[in-house]
Amino acid sequence: MAAPEETLRRRKAGNSGPEPETPPESGRDPTGCPAHLRTGTFWLTRIVLLRALAFIYFVAFLVALHQNKQLIGDRGLLPCRAYLESVRRYFQGRGGWDAVSYAPTVLWLLDWSHMNANLDALALLGLGVSSFVLVTGCANMVLMATLWVLYMSLVNVGQIWYSFGWESQLLETGFLGIFLCPLWTLSRLPTGTPPSQIVLWGFRWLIFRIMLGAGLIKIRGDRCWRDLTCMDFHYETQPVPNPMAYLLHQSPWWAHRFETLSNHFLELVVPFFIFLGRRLCILHGALQILFQVVLVISGNLSFLNWLTMVPSVACFDDAALGFLFPSGPGGLKDRVRKMQEEADRGARLTLRYGCVVRQAVHVALGILVAWLSVPVVLNLLSPTQVMNTSFNSLRIVNTYGAFGSITKERTEVILQGTASPNASAPDAVWEDYGFKCKPDLRAQRVDHSPGRQAPGQRQGGSVPTGLQPFQGQGPPQVGPGRALQVQVQPPGGPACCGRQVVGPEEDRPLLPPTQPARPGGLLPVPRLAAPGAGVEAVPGQCAEE
Repeated sequence: MAAPEETLRRRKAGNSGPEPETPPESGRDPTGCPAHLRTGTFWLTRIVLLRALAFIYFVAFLVALHQNKQLIGDRGLLPCRAYLESVRRYFQGRGGWDAVSYAPTVLWLLDWSHMNANLDALALLGLGVSSFVLVTGCANMVLMATLWVLYMSLVNVGQIWYSFGWESQLLETGFLGIFLCPLWTLSRLPTGTPPSQIVLWGFRWLIFRIMLGAGLIKIRGDRCWRDLTCMDFHYETQPVPNPMAYLLHQSPWWAHRFETLSNHFLELVVPFFIFLGRRLCILHGALQILFQVVLVISGNLSFLNWLTMVPSVACFDDAALGFLFPSGPGGLKDRVRKMQEEADRGARLTLRYGCVVRQAVHVALGILVAWLSVPVVLNLLSPTQVMNTSFNSLRIVNTYGAFGSITKERTEVILQGTASPNASAPDAVWEDYGFKCKPDLRAQRVDHSPGRQAPGQRQGGSVPTGLQPFQGQGPPQVGPGRALQVQVQPPGGPACCGRQVVGPEEDRPLLPPTQPARPGGLLPVPRLAAPGAGVEAVPGQCAEE
């Protein structure tokens, strides 16, 4: 009986004997240092991937909301209603499924009499869903599939406005994102559904094809990529040079040679690092993201560059991305560490029916991607390689490439219009339209032969200041444009106006002089007569400005 009483007295005293060993603090190893995440898991990788993809979707739907009515709306330049009607006429007699499979879009199910409202509804719904995923980091297959269907519905009726390659790249990236998530659960760490290795390798296969395709199209294309002189011209002739482009353009010749060699290394050699183990795979992801950041700084293809960073995230595991998350107890990083410890102790997830189905779906996805990759790989190996091409209407697996040829001279097109009722009259005043992301060349006086007010010359030398110079003056007539040969100018140079970094050298007509065919305008809106059958002018309709 004495022993228990003695033990009780020692407990009350508190200092009579050594303290029992306490478990280490959460998130720390036995030495008291912060515990590190183990390699080989991708819980945090999925969160970063989903948020990055949601950000790209958000920008894409915001752009669609801003400009779709003017491009493919009821009175747009290429109305999508006319396009869908042409597709339906083309497949008449062979069932509605042929038309839907040729141009899959939810617009087939909606009322075409209010197409502007339909386009806005798709864009707003996409904005709402992508905003939720971006802010919370939570997603499921239903939400990601919704984003993919909405954007595919816009791309497949966008015609030339949605045919630049990055739309298909976003759809392929978004399609893989569907299978990265659980079916219903909205949780950042859904413990029952770990990220699938098959889906992660799908993202890696995507970035591999993007970079290798871009490298091969350059080597097989313009000779300047082989003699290392392309960067002598690229900064000046890329879509929209920025002030940094001017500074890079002024680099010495050896710097441009180094840039071209670095491009070949990053696009032709680095992609194979993906298959050479964890460390080189992480190095590949870091180099490709850094490469895209440099391209964002030096040019204006930023949407494509940010989009290309997304599949590169799949090259990193939780241990590599842990620095992006706080280390406090109860946080995402700490929860992942505990899940890793449970797995190390032999704890395994219960194999349920849903898990079996999910694994079967992932295997089917891998087989589908492999099957659809056959023509893509054949295209990569072909000496007549094509770039930015889709081999199916769902755009699941596509071929990519960029800058297979480099323009040696930069030409800017200036579109002009007049509010004069008689466009051919000598006193008709033609004014320039301004466009976002286009160099401002309107401050340059253009003089033509005396005695005639030609397109480009302004009465009294006045310079229009607005983006739409004919607001409130009725429908203007759009005339043949002019082309200016331009050069990159220093940000503070005499040719600059505001943010203008391009100055004109010579002026020439882009189209031969044309008399107005009707009061509606000089250039009719083209419509698609049939899929792949060219365009057909439609009398009596002009584009909405």
